[in-house]
Amino acid sequence: MLVDLFNTKMPDPKEIDKALNEKFISKTKFAEDIESLVLETKMSYIDAIVDYCENNNIEIETVNKLISKPLKDKIKCEAMELNYLKAKAPKGKLPL
Repeated sequence: MLVDLFNTKMPDPKEIDKALNEKFISKTKFAEDIESLVLETKMSYIDAIVDYCENNNIEIETVNKLISKPLKDKIKCEAMELNYLKAKAPKGKLPL
């Protein structure tokens, strides 16, 4: 079967992006899903990520590739509040 490539209409790039986001998880979709889960359930970001991974059959070890910089900053802040991470001392200041 021969295909006429010159008369074939290419799909809209927005449709391609939508189909890819439905099939695969991108950083932006992951961040949006986590943010909405946090807002709806009032759970912490860490708990929301664990819950999201359990509900979507995602290995928790592979999530680090999906976490965006703003989401990472929020998780870091939350971890410091819970004393999971030590708060960094300001640079250029000697401890007393």
